[in-house]
Amino acid sequence: MSSFYKEVYSLVKSIPKGCVTNYGTVALKAGRPRAARVVGTALAHCNEKGVPCHRVVQKDGSLPGTFGIGGRDYQRFLLREEDVTFLPDGRVDMKKHFYRF
Repeated sequence: MSSFYKEVYSLVKSIPKGCVTNYGTVALKAGRPRAARVVGTALAHCNEKGVPCHRVVQKDGSLPGTFGIGGRDYQRFLLREEDVTFLPDGRVDMKKHFYRF
């Protein structure tokens, strides 16, 4: 596993319940500001327990279409379980739930 992947997993583990961040913010914090897609790849291949991948969304608060087992609906379910609220158009309310490292 690359050191960048390890850093991504460590950062995602630090996102508190009820909060979300986006791929670009994780990439920036990990020292590779143009690597948002690589963050997505790292999370898609995450087999490390305790990494709350569901707390990472797209920059506009929309849910990616390829969230592990269960897809977008399962990600929405996990976020709602943490009291994350959604806008009428289905995006996460980023003003309320966005986490800045």
